[in-house]
Amino acid sequence: MQQNNGEKVRLNLGCASRPLPGYINIDLDTLDEIKARYPNIDFPEDAEVFQHDIFNLPHGDGSVDEVRSDSMLEHLSFLEEKQFFYEMRRVLRPGGSLVFSVPDFEDTVKLWLKAKDDWKDFYRNDDEAIAQQHWFGQYSYTTDQRWGYLTASIFGPQNSEGQFHKNCYTEKKIRKMMGFLEFDIAELSFFNWKDDRNRMIKVHAVKR
Repeated sequence: MQQNNGEKVRLNLGCASRPLPGYINIDLDTLDEIKARYPNIDFPEDAEVFQHDIFNLPHGDGSVDEVRSDSMLEHLSFLEEKQFFYEMRRVLRPGGSLVFSVPDFEDTVKLWLKAKDDWKDFYRNDDEAIAQQHWFGQYSYTTDQRWGYLTASIFGPQNSEGQFHKNCYTEKKIRKMMGFLEFDIAELSFFNWKDDRNRMIKVHAVKR
């Protein structure tokens, strides 16, 4: 699906519960599947989510103005990572923007090493456990215990096919990777996921 009406072509890859207006929203799951996973989120009535192949997008070389991908790249395997970034380089026009965020793996590892090694319970994924923030019996998103939310920060929540973490990122890796791909970093910053959880790295890179 490519826009040919003079508007900028902007993609939002791995949109999950965050489809954006003005973007072509793409995810592994359908909108109905996403709504079922996030019953407490109100989606716009005109929201659309497409199941395009992110490694072979239906867009010509240099035809896309912007690609966003928030908290998705850590779900790609080592081989998929390469495919993804080469596909981004293919579809983006010179001067086009690649905006993405990923967990700061270095910060997570530091928290893991400092946290208490105090296992409480096996992981649960039922509605009651989700409502109570069970997280291996810790009942909290805090990171003072290794076997709790920190475990899911490293390996993914694993509550559906796409919710496994298979890769990791640090600031230095990102800077070297962008240079290797001939992208310039316009901005790199840090924030906490959902304001109070694990630290994330946000990148705005521009294709040369």
